[in-house]
Amino acid sequence: MPDEKDKKEEAKAPEGEAKAEAKAEKPAKKAAAKKESKAKAEKKDTAEKKDSKEKPAKKEAKKPAAKKEPKAKKADKAEAKKPAPSRRRRQRDPEELPVVKATAKYVRVAPRKARLIADQVRGMHIEQARALLQFSPRGAAQDIHKLINSAAANAENNHDLVGDEMRITTITVDEGPTLRRFRPRALGRATPINKRTSHISVALTPVEDD
Repeated sequence: MPDEKDKKEEAKAPEGEAKAEAKAEKPAKKAAAKKESKAKAEKKDTAEKKDSKEKPAKKEAKKPAAKKEPKAKKADKAEAKKPAPSRRRRQRDPEELPVVKATAKYVRVAPRKARLIADQVRGMHIEQARALLQFSPRGAAQDIHKLINSAAANAENNHDLVGDEMRITTITVDEGPTLRRFRPRALGRATPINKRTSHISVALTPVEDD
């Protein structure tokens, strides 16, 4: 019996020693694996940093080259499109004809009726215009006749010109405010009446001596 126990104990002893050795080797392997993983992680970080530094440098090197060319082309095109500065200036005549103006506002005449007279008088000599307006049967002729006389008086008093030696260069009739009235009609109705007004303006210039 003792011999069998001794044999069992001897068999157990190497097994226990092997287990102890395996347990001792495990932390050493773990420490080595950790060191290797740390070394690999450090290598990856350094490689990524290098790549990140190199990439922006490449982009910066590429961008200016790509942008400079179109800018230069655009500048050249803009310079080519710009017209050459013109040095010619309009030289005013020293003896430019003066323009004498007169206006009449809120004249109680419809613009459509006043324009018929204005078209007849436009461009005429002042004496011919006076003669035409004096014998015209239209009601607007009297108001335009007064306005032309006023413009001739302005030429004499303000510009030292001869009022009878003027020419009507421009005469315009613009529409003024409309006075709205109502007239009673049959069966209690009321019809609107529009009393129109006009703004008349005249410009005279002296007649050039031939």
